[in-house]
Amino acid sequence: MSAISAWFNGLITDITLWFDGFAADFHTVFIEKDRYEQMLTGLLNTLKITAGALLIGIVIGIVVAAVRSSYDKNKESLKQHGGVGYCLLAFFNFICKVYLTVIRGTPVVVQLMISYFLIFASVKDGVPVGIFAFGINSGAYVAEIFRGGIMSVDNGQFEAGRSLGFNYIQTMWYIVIPQMFKSVLPTLCNEFIALLKETSVAGYVGVMELTKAGNSIAGVTYNYFLPLMTVAAAYLIIVMILSWLVGKLERRLRVSER
Repeated sequence: MSAISAWFNGLITDITLWFDGFAADFHTVFIEKDRYEQMLTGLLNTLKITAGALLIGIVIGIVVAAVRSSYDKNKESLKQHGGVGYCLLAFFNFICKVYLTVIRGTPVVVQLMISYFLIFASVKDGVPVGIFAFGINSGAYVAEIFRGGIMSVDNGQFEAGRSLGFNYIQTMWYIVIPQMFKSVLPTLCNEFIALLKETSVAGYVGVMELTKAGNSIAGVTYNYFLPLMTVAAAYLIIVMILSWLVGKLERRLRVSER
């Protein structure tokens, strides 16, 4: 019994020492000199960039997907009639293909640095530049997701819209796009999660985002465990919340179809 009691007391002592050491490290890393404010600022900037880029990406994605899918679905009939309509659609389709090729063919960190150091060289705040760069990048991937969803919608839906008196744009907006959203929602969620994690490279242009804040604190305190684990936990929690919200939205959409 004495051996068990000694082992138990030693275990309690080790746990107490570990907690005391953890509390001291936590105070040094986050509380001392109010370094936790850097983490909060980094988290806020990460959420700002992600939300702004998300909105830009969705808008660009819808426009580009609509142009490309319209060209793919109607190019044969338009080619027969010719005229200005076909030339305009072919021109915009070419512009969209160039945009997709360039954006998807170059690293996002290079696009970010081009935006910050060349396009918006006079802008001091890197957050709006990050929103622009990540929004343009996300739009290319969202566009292909949306295009696949639009192309998967049966042509009978277009004919049903025409029979209701809708023109092509109204048919796309009121009939096709809502159905497309339901089919691409899981893939779209994955793109948004990837976008959130891609914002971690915004520190290359001096933006104090979450990863930059953690790395900055680690460089000052020489303690890399707590700051980096906190950054990883923050990303994980945000992704879990986003996944939960998308799952709830998917369930509501399935209920509305019944």
